[in-house]
Amino acid sequence: MPIRVAIPMPHSTNHEYGQRAIPQYERAVALAGAEPVRVPLEPAAAEVRQLIATCDAVLLPGSNADVDPAKFQQPRSPHSAAADALREQVDELLLADAYDRRKPILGICYGLQSLNVFRGGSLIQHIPEFLPESARVRVNHEAGKKVAVAHTVEIDSASQLAHVVASSIQCIGAEKDREGRSLSRAEKDRRQDRALAAEADGLIVPVNSSHHQSADTVGNGLRIVARCPDDGIIEALEEISSEHFVLAVQWHPERSVDDDGASRAIFDALIKAAGERL
Repeated sequence: MPIRVAIPMPHSTNHEYGQRAIPQYERAVALAGAEPVRVPLEPAAAEVRQLIATCDAVLLPGSNADVDPAKFQQPRSPHSAAADALREQVDELLLADAYDRRKPILGICYGLQSLNVFRGGSLIQHIPEFLPESARVRVNHEAGKKVAVAHTVEIDSASQLAHVVASSIQCIGAEKDREGRSLSRAEKDRRQDRALAAEADGLIVPVNSSHHQSADTVGNGLRIVARCPDDGIIEALEEISSEHFVLAVQWHPERSVDDDGASRAIFDALIKAAGERL
């Protein structure tokens, strides 16, 4: 039986957005060898619990909603999008089940924010309001999916995310070059050395970007493992305990799985963790 990954629908009322967005996540999961399972947002909690009980891992996708700021004791910014109460409810059910049963979790964009608030953290409701004026023009975090690389992220060399990404550098093209020619032993060794050096020194990775909010106070049990080097915005969180795979990134690796090994490696790591748990 393949690993089953629960993915909530991105939005409960904007169905056009949800139907357009979710296939990217499903395809990324399928490419990693697992079965994506759509979790609808409308059924009663008991029905949702029955469905997620059949799943081995959780992927929290992006959304064009924003998490209700009342959940982290802040008044709403005029720049915050309307909250999606049904999406929040399903995310909470998925996260509660995953933490109770140690199911692996991957959060993407809104999914990072949802995870952080679930764990008692808070959010920057609008990044330009948070940053000093001199830093606001350095990076456009709302660049959108048409901009393949909006900025870079700097990954903590001691993190699980760094290990995942560095391993992808080593594996991509491990046997052949871009023209399909077999690599020499010397070239394979050079690529492995570059990957190990990258893991040791920390990684600077190019990413896309489609968000105007980010984590602020970090939730219980989580730690910061990547930031945007240009303005310090938090770009990735992971579980402190090595016994539970919990990773969340602020960018969208599902958009770049076809041509970016680091993006594929993030989904592969989720599926691998689920398989090791069984």
